[in-house]
Amino acid sequence: MKQQIFEQQNTELWDDIESLIEATKTLSIKSWFKSFKSKNKAVDKDLETRIAALNAEFPSHYRSLCQHLATAKSRGYTSALVDRLNDLVLSSHHLLYQERVYSQHQWLNFLAHNFPSAIRNNSRYVLIATLFFIVPLFLFGVGCYLNEELIYSIMDPFDVRNFESMYDPSNDVLGRERNASDDITMFGHYIYNNISIGFRSFALGLLAGVGTIFILIFNGIHIGGAAGHLTLVGYSETFYSFVVGHGPFELTAIVFCGAAGLKVGMSLISPGPFTRLEAIRIASKEAGTIVFGSAIMLLIAAFIEAFWSSSSALPLIVKYGFGAAGTIILILYFCFSGRRYATR
Repeated sequence: MKQQIFEQQNTELWDDIESLIEATKTLSIKSWFKSFKSKNKAVDKDLETRIAALNAEFPSHYRSLCQHLATAKSRGYTSALVDRLNDLVLSSHHLLYQERVYSQHQWLNFLAHNFPSAIRNNSRYVLIATLFFIVPLFLFGVGCYLNEELIYSIMDPFDVRNFESMYDPSNDVLGRERNASDDITMFGHYIYNNISIGFRSFALGLLAGVGTIFILIFNGIHIGGAAGHLTLVGYSETFYSFVVGHGPFELTAIVFCGAAGLKVGMSLISPGPFTRLEAIRIASKEAGTIVFGSAIMLLIAAFIEAFWSSSSALPLIVKYGFGAAGTIILILYFCFSGRRYATR
């Protein structure tokens, strides 16, 4: 095949690759995927099209380009063409490698920036969810401590006896009547239980937030009631040493899921200039970030609960120290993580 025909057949592809490379010279891959803020809708549409091409077609274009370079060299085409194709291959390889590195480290960017930033951006919903959870917890905790009959207004006698036996100081393993060999099984149980509570807190926000509020209050009442009753019957040492390790992660994540549910519920009640469906879609993006991050926290809580909290052999000071350290880490993480990135 003559060089002229070879160039005519493939010039369009080479030009497309060159345009993508030029467009990304001044942008990192990270900012490339976020550059949709232009007021010019035509420009936005062009960016979307080109980014889609980068994602879907660029690897195959790169392979074709490598074949073209090999063909040009083997057939002895002019040095100008070979040099152009060689430069395109090198630039394309760099771009493709850069994109893959970004994909592999998306999770790190999510944990270091996206998740804590989403919590800070929605601090109002976090505060409201916290109040709906903490106030019932405190009131029923105090109430069940002062009145031993109050616990039976929210739990039947069988459930009360069950959780009393779980935190009996004579138990070798706290939290469940089980052998040490059951840790992995209980880990799976805690994952299911924790994430199901968090997901319900979020998903029921579609009921104009009412469902989320109910879940938060319901869990606050039951957790507070159990804490108050166990304190009353003298099991406070075993109960609080059990919950102090995983509680900061688990309870905080439940509140965050509730905040995400309230955000979605508010978008349904007050959609602003958008249709309700569009408002829910917009709210769900950041709410989804919160829920996904909270799910990671619930996994951590389940692991701690199964393999650490249940041990009765660990000294109390170690358990309380571990719980305090976890609380401080969470506070620092959500207050400061990602702020420098946001400023840049």
